[in-house]
Amino acid sequence: MDAIFDYRLPSPALRDYVRTLQIVGCSFPASMAVLPVKSYWPRAENSLAFYPKDPEKLAYGFDGTLLSKPCSTLNGQYSIVTNRHVGRDFMVFQVQFQPGALFRLTGIPASELTNTFVDAESIFSTEISRVNERLSYTNLYTEMIPIVEDFLLYLINRAKRRETRPIDKISQYILKQPTGVSFDGRKLDWLADQACLSQRQFYRQFVEREGVSPKLYSRIARFENAMKLKNTHPSLDWLRVAVELGYYDYQHLVRDFKEFTQLTPNAFLEADTKSPERTFGVTET
Repeated sequence: MDAIFDYRLPSPALRDYVRTLQIVGCSFPASMAVLPVKSYWPRAENSLAFYPKDPEKLAYGFDGTLLSKPCSTLNGQYSIVTNRHVGRDFMVFQVQFQPGALFRLTGIPASELTNTFVDAESIFSTEISRVNERLSYTNLYTEMIPIVEDFLLYLINRAKRRETRPIDKISQYILKQPTGVSFDGRKLDWLADQACLSQRQFYRQFVEREGVSPKLYSRIARFENAMKLKNTHPSLDWLRVAVELGYYDYQHLVRDFKEFTQLTPNAFLEADTKSPERTFGVTET
């Protein structure tokens, strides 16, 4: 079995639009009858993903209904768990966008992509089909990086909505608060003021650019931090994780688990142990 887990910053010219380049590859022998499944918890992200080798299939929740993914996808903001069934020779090259960047590049309201994906070729047509073809012929994953980055630079250069707005800085501010943001009336007034908008405009434009409400976005970001904290420190019990991440109590953490994954914390952690990276002794932190 072989594996690649490479998470890196993009080139400087892309960093206003791209947070991270994530390249994950796993090859499993024919003797492995059952391939691992990645229970992908919700994260505060919009992304573009390429699948240059065996395709991936996706199920929403744990109902077992599988959807085949095309060679490349635009992925909206998820607020529910997705189970991702990898191929025997699997690779995903995922571009994690900065807040608001996908909207700036495409003009597509992020709310239209919430909890779903679309074939990237239906948005970018012949340009991305050439990228998919070139990626499929590369021998080394490092050769894929300039191909994808050149395509991203092409998108940036042709974008009509290039400017970063103050509201995008608010999204970044929320991401940087590990314990989340309390959305009482006074806090919402302050955030809207920082974005130079009224509360109504702030809410509408946030959903347009991120796909979900500011409050839900903050909850998803905190939940992502909770999962990564538990993976980093597996000896921590869930009560301690809840306290460290600013949950009111353990039951509030359980509530988020059931809303986002349909499972209790321990049950979802058990599902996560079956992920491809765990097969290679790697945890997502």
